[in-house]
Amino acid sequence: MKFILIVNPFSGKRQGLEIFKKIEKKFNSKQIDLTLITTEFPGHAEKIIKECNFENYNGILMIGGDGTFHEIVNGMFNRRDKKKIPIGIIPGGTGNSFMLDLGITDPNVAVDKILMNKTRFIDVIKLDMGQTVKYSINLVGWGMITDIGFTAENLRWMGNARYTISAIIQIFFKNYRKAEFEVNGKRSVKDFMFVVACNSIHVGKGMRMAPKAKLDDGLMDIIVVDSNISRIRLLSVLPKLFKGTHIDEPEVQYYQSNKFSLIPNKYDSLIIDGEMIGKTPIVAEVIPSSIEIFA
Repeated sequence: MKFILIVNPFSGKRQGLEIFKKIEKKFNSKQIDLTLITTEFPGHAEKIIKECNFENYNGILMIGGDGTFHEIVNGMFNRRDKKKIPIGIIPGGTGNSFMLDLGITDPNVAVDKILMNKTRFIDVIKLDMGQTVKYSINLVGWGMITDIGFTAENLRWMGNARYTISAIIQIFFKNYRKAEFEVNGKRSVKDFMFVVACNSIHVGKGMRMAPKAKLDDGLMDIIVVDSNISRIRLLSVLPKLFKGTHIDEPEVQYYQSNKFSLIPNKYDSLIIDGEMIGKTPIVAEVIPSSIEIFA
């Protein structure tokens, strides 16, 4: 068997190449041929997959996080020949939210799964932003979620605690936005704190944002919070994200749908699979069972 192995040396704690050295012998023992490619800049993995000749390869392997997986999936969807081959994910990122849903957080376990050569198909969320289309494997978020993301980027020196600190800071500011939101035939125009659509249960560092989500059910799980929630209530709901019990709170709306649209009053940022790479307005739609992964 022969695989392309993409290593993101900048992902997580910058241990991508170190992880590769530890797992390489497992592939060698099975006489598996690896073509190693190290990413050098943001978007490099997407470019590699978009331009690569898949003819002689059995799959794409990667060492990195959700962002690297996002790039590989987008590269596949943007190929001229539309050809797709299975993807094997070896966790090496900060949160590895997607892999938490598979119950695989150890690189050695991930390699063992790949070597078993068993695959499954998962859904992908197509994000139409007008002039740009992207594909999400984990989440797309708008509102306070993006504010938290921007703040966290400036607090990287705090490690994983930066997400909680950033959330508390943004709860204090409590910036809300007006938008037109439509899901399941229901349209509303009002002020929102945030809207998050998930393909997987986990986001960030172990938060169970969408506890009912499944990777292959043809649906997004959409969490919506209006602006009428108080700061005190936001602070009380925040810790419940780690258990997924926040969806039981009266201010939290939980939808399951294969499509939704969001049109804010102002051109605004989106967080997609942990990266600030999107802009509103947006129409999101599930493409069922469209990517094959080793799992």
